Amino acid sequence: MPQDLNDTPDTHFGYRTVPLTEKQGLVDDVFHKVARRYDIMNDLMSAGMHRVWKDALVSKVRPPQTDRAFRHLDLAGGTGDVAFRVVRAGGPGTRSVVADINLEMLAVGRERARKAGLDERVEFAEANAEDLPFADCSFDVATIAFGIRNVPRIPLALKEMRRVLKPGGRVLVLEFSQVDLPFLDKLYEAYSFKVIPELGRRVAGDGEPYQYLVESIRRFPAPEAFARLMREAGFGRVSFTSMTGNVVALHSGYRI
Repeated sequence: MPQDLNDTPDTHFGYRTVPLTEKQGLVDDVFHKVARRYDIMNDLMSAGMHRVWKDALVSKVRPPQTDRAFRHLDLAGGTGDVAFRVVRAGGPGTRSVVADINLEMLAVGRERARKAGLDERVEFAEANAEDLPFADCSFDVATIAFGIRNVPRIPLALKEMRRVLKPGGRVLVLEFSQVDLPFLDKLYEAYSFKVIPELGRRVAGDGEPYQYLVESIRRFPAPEAFARLMREAGFGRVSFTSMTGNVVALHSGYRI
């Protein structure tokens, strides 16, 4: 199990070992560098598949089609991609709060919301996933897409998500997984370490952040291990669905 899943003095930042207290700053620097090209790079790196995976996530959110009040929290969702999908899928009572610790990502999200005419339905808040500034039982559903692996202390973030959910509320975590299919695993490995950092260098002007992102995927626990963490955080009815040859997994749990 990766070290950052325990409260130890050291943790990992990609393949490097760093003091736990330094990881958040290093992660912030990565996303500060890539914020303006983040969504473009998502399309290029995944050949557009991130849209399919996020659509699967939103289909599990199931916002009501009526004017009934429905509050959605999206963690580490600075550019607003998931939140926009949720409010568009729901009725006029659906509202999303995007929480992110990175101000540059939030600035991109606010700009996108304004251009899309969604700024009255999507709110942006600077927040640390390990210490959320929201009251207990505030949200019907909480999501985090491709962000949980960047949190220094994942168990704390899971407990915070549970705290802010209403009883019976659902958490959905979309994250990269561990490809174990013959041939696909070798192809995926070569693509990840050779192509993605080079794409970052050419498109975003810096390949180093993408080298970290690829390494962080490899350090994230297997779906079964992450499901245990969710149960330990107090979630019930925990399950996961693997997609696209185990490239990603969609995890689900309820506050019981």
